[in-house]
Amino acid sequence: MTDFAAALPKAELHVHIEGTLEPDLMFRMATRNGVVLPFEDVDEVREAYRFADLQAFLDIYYRGADVLRTPEDFYDLMTAYLDRAAADGVRHAEVFFDPQAHTGRGVGFEIFMRGFGDAVSDARRRLGISVDMILCFLRHLSGEEALATIVDAEPFLEGVIGVGLDSTERGRPPQLFESAFARARHLGLHCVAHAGEEGPPDYISGALDVLGAERIDHGVRCMEDPDLVTRLSREQIPLTVCPLSNVALNVVPDLSLHPLPAMVDAGLLVSVNSDDPAYFGGYVAENYREVQTELSLDDAALTELARNSIESSFLDQERKEQLLSDLGAVSARDES
Repeated sequence: MTDFAAALPKAELHVHIEGTLEPDLMFRMATRNGVVLPFEDVDEVREAYRFADLQAFLDIYYRGADVLRTPEDFYDLMTAYLDRAAADGVRHAEVFFDPQAHTGRGVGFEIFMRGFGDAVSDARRRLGISVDMILCFLRHLSGEEALATIVDAEPFLEGVIGVGLDSTERGRPPQLFESAFARARHLGLHCVAHAGEEGPPDYISGALDVLGAERIDHGVRCMEDPDLVTRLSREQIPLTVCPLSNVALNVVPDLSLHPLPAMVDAGLLVSVNSDDPAYFGGYVAENYREVQTELSLDDAALTELARNSIESSFLDQERKEQLLSDLGAVSARDES
């Protein structure tokens, strides 16, 4: 029997590469680099992956990232994700990475960008997957530090198509990062931003109006503001929703209560993504499977979500049309 969720050609637009670090790979890197982890074994790591909120997750997330020290580590991390993504039907990925999580530990751009770049080049040849990277600013740090980061990144932007904003939203409005995003736009980079996950709907508006965001990551709390929903629908601003992440971090209490169907019904351009799949229990195809089951979506609805992912990407129109044609062929086979 065909796994329809994995067979659908799709784009993944909201995945943090550091959040794909599986416990077994974490332990291998720790051994390789002589890093002492605060866990006895893989099972203890998985037991720790139960989070009360976003901050509880971030505490473990940054601790795990400490094993990433060499170009080989970043190569292995990216390669492991892209292998999984390709098996899940991902034909194009726009992958977030967090420079400040590494430079703050003394690991420079020349280290992680070399590892990422080599892995992306190899995956293109091996898997036929296209990959672009999005440099994210850590929201719990200052706007001045974000600006310094994009300045430091300028010699290393090959393969980077945009900037984003991640980490905890609480008390960190988009306005704090206006200068960093202005610099990124000056460099010709696309702009996206996490907003409306744990932050209020006006953080979504701020990301659009102050940061120049072309796409909103998460955005589920837009449903609290009817005027914002109307705007997002009218302007077809893409929203990269991460259902299993929303449940794991208690953004929604249960997947069956997720606002995804209401968002689609409101005419929003919604795609389904995995966020930090090593921590939240599912890569992108598993997110598709779970929303289909728990939200009673038919195959046509899943196909539309995959279509939205392609349309929401920063790919050129020719590549989009190629992927949409492939998607149509798979959908037609399923119907026959």
